[in-house]
Amino acid sequence: MKKLTLLAGTALMLSAPLSVSAHENDTTAPHAMDHAPIGVMADHRHKKGEVMISYRYMTMDMDGSRDGTAQLSPETIATTIPNSFFGAPGQPPTLRVVPEKMKMDMHMVGAMYGVTDRITLMGMGSYLTNDMDHTTFQGGMGTNVLGEFNTKSDGFGDTTVAAIIGLDDGTSKTRQINLNLGVSIPTGSNTETDQILTPMGGTPSPRLPYPMQLGSGTFDFKPALTYSGRAHKLGWGAQTSARVPLEKNKEGYKFGSRVEATAWLAYEPDYWISFSGRLKASSQGDISGSDAAIMAPVQTADPANHGGEQIQALFGVNLAGQTGWLRGQRLALEIGVPIYRNLNGPQLETDSVVTVGWQKAF
Repeated sequence: MKKLTLLAGTALMLSAPLSVSAHENDTTAPHAMDHAPIGVMADHRHKKGEVMISYRYMTMDMDGSRDGTAQLSPETIATTIPNSFFGAPGQPPTLRVVPEKMKMDMHMVGAMYGVTDRITLMGMGSYLTNDMDHTTFQGGMGTNVLGEFNTKSDGFGDTTVAAIIGLDDGTSKTRQINLNLGVSIPTGSNTETDQILTPMGGTPSPRLPYPMQLGSGTFDFKPALTYSGRAHKLGWGAQTSARVPLEKNKEGYKFGSRVEATAWLAYEPDYWISFSGRLKASSQGDISGSDAAIMAPVQTADPANHGGEQIQALFGVNLAGQTGWLRGQRLALEIGVPIYRNLNGPQLETDSVVTVGWQKAF
């Protein structure tokens, strides 16, 4: 509620100095829909010498588990899902530790610089906080709950550097076609630890499972192709992108390659504001290899229980300052909810994603 109140207040600030006559006399006034919805990365390029700095805050909430398209109760997981580590010392036959909820908060700071009118360089760093609640079932069978516990990790994530290359002639003010060639650099830790509760009542502090780590540990190739256009009060665009790990990390694994496709439609009732609707489809493979230090009777520790196919519907608003000190500044919000999920093995399902962002060009 506080975020929505802040957004509404900022919208009033941005619109206050706006007038029709200002638009009639200034053909360079910024359009809110010149940029894609805030959840789309590297969608546009800048003119030679232009700089843009940005900040994004993204929060993702997960609640409950899913295997394929079917939801699973904690009791079903604890009594029927095999533990891939069964046979090792202290490992029960089923997954006796069950994640219930997870929240991930990510702060992203980025910068873009127009080397030429057709080539823009981009860099983005991040800071993450992961928080996961678990239920531990007692012993090796049954549904008696031994207790609950929480694990947390926070710190800097991986860093992305990229070049955005214009594939059009650069003369159109209403269309861009851009090729993005990026690399993810493994600046985030993938050896985070925290205290847990075992089915036998122990409280060790082992290495946390894969979703709780801050980085991938791998250099990843991140290509993307984006098309965007506008006419009068309507804007549209589409992007296809991928993230491909180039090799396994020193712990012996790599995340599955990820492919995404998204398309959006925007409506701009006035220069300073636009509303958008977007669909995003993604597919990601499971983890290849494993970290020998990650071994526990919990679904997040099994490399096979990662990735899958998802489709999200997202709704957003973009605001663009028009005059004075607000000109060149943008504020945006996007909220996403799932409409289809087919996950690889039991894993937590994403229920909502909210992204808020600020951008300043000069």
